[in-house]
Amino acid sequence: MCDLKKMKDRLEELLMTIAYKEGKIVLASGKTSNFYIDCKQVSLHPEGIDLLGALFFSMLEGYDIAAVAGVTMGGDPLVTSTSLFARGAGQFLPALIIRKSAKGHGTGRFVEGMKNVEKGSSIVLLEDVVTSGGSSITACEKAEADGFKVAAIFCIVDRQEGGRQNLTDLGYTLKSIFTREELLGNRQSKTA
Repeated sequence: MCDLKKMKDRLEELLMTIAYKEGKIVLASGKTSNFYIDCKQVSLHPEGIDLLGALFFSMLEGYDIAAVAGVTMGGDPLVTSTSLFARGAGQFLPALIIRKSAKGHGTGRFVEGMKNVEKGSSIVLLEDVVTSGGSSITACEKAEADGFKVAAIFCIVDRQEGGRQNLTDLGYTLKSIFTREELLGNRQSKTA
């Protein structure tokens, strides 16, 4: 499947079929929402993760980066798939995993995979969902503290609840495969 539009359409179908649910839910940002998109259901699905790796890899065009990074746990399959997709395309693009808290033993570091990437290199952070941008900001701070430059943040879904602006205010660029408006707008037009 090489057609990016077809890939995006199929990814949308998977998201809305196995990841989207309605009902009162508390988000990681602490906000309450009437819907939830559990992207892990898609990133842990064989077809879903293949689509995500291909789409994220296509979004990297024009970026001069040395690695993709993701916050554990949601980012783990995203960076792995994108790294593997790059390898299949003949490119070396290691994956970095950013912990939410420092490892309590051994090296005690926040960022894993650092031996594969030179300090000072540019990276792209991959996220599943961005709401307020808080977890992305924290991840960027950790990556930068370990000597990396964050070229951009890519996510599966931008919930359009302030995250893009919060990231922009700090000098970061956010790109998404989907926005909330796209997903829910498409859903409403298909059910009308």
